[in-house]
Amino acid sequence: MKENMIQKLDLEDYIKKLNSLFAREKDYIIEGDIRKNFEYIKKLSNKDFKSPPTVKNLDTEIIHLKKFGDLSHSQIFEFVKIINYFIYLKTRNWQDLAEWFEKIQIPDEIIKITKHYNEKGEVVGFEDIDIINQKIKEVKSQIRQQLYKYINSKKLEPFLVDRQIHLQSGEETLLLRGGFNKVLDAEILGRSATGFFYVFPRGIEKLKKELDNLESKKQEILYEIAKTFSNTLRKWVKFLEFIDKEFDKFDAIQARVFMAKNENLEFIIPSKTKKMYLRNFCHPALHECKPVNLEWDKQVLIITGVNAGGKTMLLKSILSSAFMAKYLLPMKIRENSVIPHFKDIKAIIDDPQNVKNDISTFAGRIKEFKEVFGKENLLIGVDEIELGTDANEAASLFKVIIEEIMKKNRIVITTHHKRLASLLAQNEEVELLAAVYDEKNQKPTYEFIKGTIGKSYAFETAKRYGIPLNIINRAKEEYSEDLEKLDALIEKSAELEFIQKQKINELESELENVKVLKESLQRQKEEFNEKIQKEKDKLLKEYNEAIKAAKEAIKAKSIQEAHRKLNEANKIRSKIKTPTQEIKKEFKKGDKVKYKSSVGEIIDIKGKNALVEFDGKKLYVPKSELDHYRLPVKKTAKIYKPKPVKVDVKLDLHGLRLEEALEKTEKFLNDAALAGLEEVLIFHGLGKGILAKGVTDLLKQHPLVKEYRDAPPHMGGYGAKLVKL
Repeated sequence: MKENMIQKLDLEDYIKKLNSLFAREKDYIIEGDIRKNFEYIKKLSNKDFKSPPTVKNLDTEIIHLKKFGDLSHSQIFEFVKIINYFIYLKTRNWQDLAEWFEKIQIPDEIIKITKHYNEKGEVVGFEDIDIINQKIKEVKSQIRQQLYKYINSKKLEPFLVDRQIHLQSGEETLLLRGGFNKVLDAEILGRSATGFFYVFPRGIEKLKKELDNLESKKQEILYEIAKTFSNTLRKWVKFLEFIDKEFDKFDAIQARVFMAKNENLEFIIPSKTKKMYLRNFCHPALHECKPVNLEWDKQVLIITGVNAGGKTMLLKSILSSAFMAKYLLPMKIRENSVIPHFKDIKAIIDDPQNVKNDISTFAGRIKEFKEVFGKENLLIGVDEIELGTDANEAASLFKVIIEEIMKKNRIVITTHHKRLASLLAQNEEVELLAAVYDEKNQKPTYEFIKGTIGKSYAFETAKRYGIPLNIINRAKEEYSEDLEKLDALIEKSAELEFIQKQKINELESELENVKVLKESLQRQKEEFNEKIQKEKDKLLKEYNEAIKAAKEAIKAKSIQEAHRKLNEANKIRSKIKTPTQEIKKEFKKGDKVKYKSSVGEIIDIKGKNALVEFDGKKLYVPKSELDHYRLPVKKTAKIYKPKPVKVDVKLDLHGLRLEEALEKTEKFLNDAALAGLEEVLIFHGLGKGILAKGVTDLLKQHPLVKEYRDAPPHMGGYGAKLVKL
C-alpha cells in the first residue's frame, strides 16, 4: 500500500537514496513515539559520530537460538558488530541522549564474547587457536618454498607458463603447459581459459596433508567455541531481540540525520493545528525546483488553470510534504513551516483503466472515493477529478461527494472544469488556487494566485505545442460564444469575490492593528505616569533630607559643627538629580546624519532602522545610533573627510542569543564596509546549528556581502564564515 503511495508521489528515487544509508535493509518507517523520535533526530543532528557497520537481518538467527540451535562464528559476529557499535555510542557520553542509551545495559557475559573477535570477524584470544594458526602459517610457508623450488627447476622450466604461484580452488598451484608429466608427478586441479594446467606437485603432498589436518583440528576447536558462545547467547536471547530492535531504530534515525546533513534538508514534525504552511518546499523528484509557498487552513483546496502549469506537481508536493512529515523524512523546506498531522494520505491520481482489471476510468475513480467514506483525518489528493465522464454531470456528483467527505477529511483537487470550482466556491471551507499563465510569452509561470478560478488556456497551449493555427481558429469558432461568456463570468465572479474577501481581511487587520496600538499607548501612558510619580517621591524625600540637615546646622552649638552640618546638607543637595526628558531624535528622508566618524544621507526609513548612503555604500543603521549632522559655518570652504573607522576583522558570536548575534553581525558588517575592509571572519560555532543557520541566512541576503563560505580548518572550519564585502 505504502509502496504504491511512494510510486504515485514520485518518491521512489528519494526512498532508494535513504535506503542506501541504512546499515541493513528495512522499512523506512521508524517505530515508536514520533515526538520522542523527532527529539532524538534533532539531538543527533548536532553530533559527530561514525555510521553503523553493515549488518544482516538476524531474525532467523534469533529463532534458531530459541529452538536450541547453535550459531556459526559468522552469525555470532553479526551480533558482535551490533553490540560493539552500541558500546561505541555509550562511550560518547552524550548527556542529552543518556535516557536512551542508559536503558541498553549489555551483560558482562556478552561483552566477554565480543572481545574474542577482531574487526575481520576472526576468533582470537584462545591459546589452542593461536598455536594452530602459527603451525598453519609455518606449513604454508614450507609449501610455498617447495613451489618456488619447482619454479626454479631447470627440468620444469620449458613447461612453465609464468613464474607465479596461482590460487586455484583454494590451493596454491603452478601454471604449466601440456607435457609437464614427463618431468613432474603432479595432480591437475584445473585448466586455464587458454588451455594451460593448474597443478599441485605430489612431492609436497605430505605437507599438504599436514596442513589439512591442522585446518580440521582448528575447525573442531572453533566449533566447540561456537557451541559455548551459542549457549551463552541463548540465555540472553531476550536481550538480543531488544538490542537488535534498538539497532534498527538507531539505524533508521542515523540514516535520516546523515541524509539531512549531506543535502541540507530539514525535519518537520506534524502539528495538531489545521493550518498547512509550506515555505520554500521542493519536491525531491525536481532537480530545478520552483519552491512551493502555500498557506492553506480550509477543508478543501481546488487548483485550477492552464494545462502543464504545475497543478499536478503542486498536488503531489502538498501530499508529499504531509507524507514526509508523517514518517519524519528530511525534506527541502524552511524549518518554520507547519504541516498538520494526518492519520493517512490517499492519492487518487492515476488512471485506473486497464485491460486486466476490466474497469472504466470513471468507475475506478468512484471506487476509490467509496473507500474513503466513513474514514477520518485523511489527506486526500485528487488529480483531474472529472476524468472519464461528462464534466457537467461529474461536477454535480462530485460536489455532493466532496461536501460529504470534507466533513471529516481534507481534500486537494486539481481540475480544468470551472463548474465544479464555482459550485464549491460558495462554501466557506473551500479555497481556490489558480495557476498563472504568461499571456505575453504564451507559457505557464508555475505560480499560483489564491481566491480565483483559473482559465485553462487550451487554445494557447495547443498553439504552443505546434497545432496548426487554422485548426485552432476553427476550434475557436466551434466553441460556443455563450460558453466563452459563461467562463469569463465565472472567472470574473470568483475574482471579485476574492478581491472583496481580501479587502475585508485588510480592514480587519488594520482594525486589529489600531486596537493593539491603542492598548500599547495606554500601557505606555500608565508606565510613564508611574515613572513620574516615582521620580517625584524620590525628589521629595531627597529635598526633605537636605532641609533636615540644614535645620540641624541652625541648631548647632558651635560654628564648626554648623559648618559640618551645612556641608552635609550641600552634599545631599548636589546629589539630587532632576529628571531630564530624553530628546527623541526625529529623522526624515534626505537628512544628513552622522554615524560614528562617517557622514551620510538618509535614503529610506523602515521602522527603527534607516537606510543611509555613505560614500556610495548603502547601510541599514538603527536610528538610535544616528545624530543629525550640520556643517559648521565658516568663511572659507573646507572639505570634510571622515576619519577611517577602526574595526576588527573578526567577530566572535559564541554564547549569544540568535537575535543579539544577528544585531551584532549587522553592525559589524556596516562598520567593516565603512572601514574599507574587503574580507572579514565571523565565528558562530557549531552547537545546535541555530546560530550558524541564522548567520548564514543573514549573509545570504545582505546587500554588502559579495560571497561567503565556511572558513578553512585552521581558521574555524564549519564553525566560522569567511565573508567577502
